[in-house]
Amino acid sequence: MAFQTINPYTAEVVKTFENATPEQIDTAIAGAHEAFLSWKNEPVEKRAELLGRAAAELRANSRRYAKILTLEMGKLISEAEAEVELSANILDYYAKFGPSHLTPRYLPADGFGDTDVALVNEPLGVLYAIEPWNFPFYQVIRISAPQLMAGNTIVLKHAANVPQSALAMEQLYRDVGAPEGLLTNLFASHDDTDRILADARIRGVALTGSERAGSAVAATAAKHLKKSTLELGGADAFVVLADADIEKAARWAAFGRHWNAGQVCVSSKRLIVVDEVADKFLEEYKKHVSELVAGDPMDPATTLAPLSSQKPADDLAAQVEKAREEGVTVEIIGAEVPEKGAFFQPLMLTDIPEDSATAHTEFFGPVTQFYRAKDEDDAVRLANNTPYGLGGSVFSQDIARAQKVARRIDTGMVYINQPTGVKADIPFGGVKNSGYGHELIDLGIKEFVNQKVVVVTDIDGSF
Repeated sequence: MAFQTINPYTAEVVKTFENATPEQIDTAIAGAHEAFLSWKNEPVEKRAELLGRAAAELRANSRRYAKILTLEMGKLISEAEAEVELSANILDYYAKFGPSHLTPRYLPADGFGDTDVALVNEPLGVLYAIEPWNFPFYQVIRISAPQLMAGNTIVLKHAANVPQSALAMEQLYRDVGAPEGLLTNLFASHDDTDRILADARIRGVALTGSERAGSAVAATAAKHLKKSTLELGGADAFVVLADADIEKAARWAAFGRHWNAGQVCVSSKRLIVVDEVADKFLEEYKKHVSELVAGDPMDPATTLAPLSSQKPADDLAAQVEKAREEGVTVEIIGAEVPEKGAFFQPLMLTDIPEDSATAHTEFFGPVTQFYRAKDEDDAVRLANNTPYGLGGSVFSQDIARAQKVARRIDTGMVYINQPTGVKADIPFGGVKNSGYGHELIDLGIKEFVNQKVVVVTDIDGSF
């Protein structure tokens, strides 16, 4: 597995990096452990100050950081700048609220005083973070901000096609005064995972990636009795009820399916529309998709980026071909895309058999699955007909009704009248094959802390 920067727009190989040697792996873990032994004793206020400085650094050099994202995985420069700002927001959130999230919790235990039984939050140690390419900064900040705030340290294995993004995140913390070893990038191969997780100094692993990768890492972590969190794939349902604002829903659907070129775990992948309004919705949706402009992701006029590399484009084409073999109707719905670069033509899949592989597959790119639902109950049934459970949306002008429908969808997050969103102060996590565990807010910070019980008593004798 070569760590390479390959420009998805030009296919130019920009830079190649060597895989980590066993000696480099041992050195990285040792350095992270040494950093932990001192970092865990730093006052939470000092940790918070570091995160605040990192947020300021990202904002001060937003364009420079954004260009790295666009170079390595092809996202629109406007989307790249938005990712930098989101990352800064997460750092700011933990700089502001991290200390309060870590304060002891006192339990009202029978026979004890108000502060005699405490739950204190102590860091575990070195964490192994395995992160994907689709949001190269956000994914790293989403795990590092809360865990560095908690007092842990991190060894990072980033995706092979975003090595410069990984180095930029490592350098970010150095530039704002982090001690050496606080976040250490490691160009580790997949084969190194067992070796790394077997090390007693590694206390947990957080992975964002595919089902296959998540299953393998979780099994390895379990073998070594290490805590794990997984954020895996998604096939979010975008449910449109009969009383929805159809033009608004169609506009949001086009955005939700095609932002970041459709390479988002919480992209609006399955449009489920009540039959009564399906034709009107389709007309509006196709109109919005046809207005997308594929081209140079550095050009502000471009609204549809290339995929991260040619291989994902080829894999997506193979998935579409399998769908055709299952009898699925495949329709071109967008303007033509350039032949040069890793672009993929926007497509729509209809007439999808409910028991087909297509109905249970995640299409990671600008391919829309469309389902007609007979009514609200049928829409909920179709929404739950998936092995995934990450995000989802419900569109209705009756908010109370939409909230009730949202509660019936078996997924980790549901947004009303917009696609599944990502914000610094809203938790993120899924169920079923989309993984387990949460990131962000207090839920994320406590995934890798020891909530230790400390009891004070003056009682004489035995229990």
